[in-house]
Amino acid sequence: MTGTIAYIGYGIATLGPGLGIGMLVGKTQEATARQPEVAGRLFTNMIIGAALVEALALIGFAMPFVVQ
Repeated sequence: MTGTIAYIGYGIATLGPGLGIGMLVGKTQEATARQPEVAGRLFTNMIIGAALVEALALIGFAMPFVVQ
């Protein structure tokens, strides 16, 4: 039973990074619409930020396998 609860908890923990990436992409699109001349730098920063946020999701995905 405790293993199942851990899977559910870690699954819920991946919601945060998903929401974070969605907000990151949305704000980048908004900023690109306001200032198209900085789109290249914004895209680079967005990719770096998304990679950092996605690392949290991957940790949340891997933890149930590590805890077993």
